[in-house]
Amino acid sequence: MANRLTQIATRTGDNGSTGLGDNTRVSKNSLRVHAMGDVDELNSHIGLLLCEAMPEGVRSLLVEVQHQLFNLGGELSIPGFELLKPEAVLALDQALAEHNATLPRLAEFILPAGTRAASQAHVCRTVARRAERTVVALEQQDALKDTPRHYLNRLSDLLFVLARVLNRMDGGDDVYWKSERMARDAAA
Repeated sequence: MANRLTQIATRTGDNGSTGLGDNTRVSKNSLRVHAMGDVDELNSHIGLLLCEAMPEGVRSLLVEVQHQLFNLGGELSIPGFELLKPEAVLALDQALAEHNATLPRLAEFILPAGTRAASQAHVCRTVARRAERTVVALEQQDALKDTPRHYLNRLSDLLFVLARVLNRMDGGDDVYWKSERMARDAAA
C-alpha cells in the first residue's frame, strides 16, 4: 500500500478531493470514494455489533470479517490492486453452511427485529447490500475484480443468517412479518 497516514488533519481535502492509495486525487463524491465509505461504514457497524454478547464462534467470524473488509477498503483505495482474496468468499460460504444447518427453515419473511444483537446484524446486512450496490455501480465505470462484489453479496447473506442465530441465542425466535397469508393459515 502507499503512504500510511501520520497526520490526520492534512487539510488537503478542503477542496472536495481526497487522495487514493496510489497518490491520485479524486472527488469525494466519486463512486470509488462512496464504495470505500460504504465498506468503512459496514465495518464500523460490525464493530458495534461486536459490543453485544454472542457465541465465541460468531465473534471470531465477525472479527475476521472486519479484517477482510479492511482489505476490501484498501483494494478499493488503490485502483487495480488486489487485497481481498477469493478464499475470503469461500470462508463466508463455509460459515453460511455451518450456521444455516442449525436454523429451522423459514416459513415467512422475517422482520429486522428481535434482540439488540440480531437487530444490529440486520443493520449490518442492509449496509452490506448498499456497499454491494455501490461496488456494482463502480464496476460499470472502472474495472474491478469479482471478489469484492462476491464478498459483499455473501456477507449480506451471512449477516441475515447470523441475525437469526443471535435471535435464538437465549431461546428467542425470528420476528415474523404478519402477512395476510399467515393470518389465513393460522385461522384455518
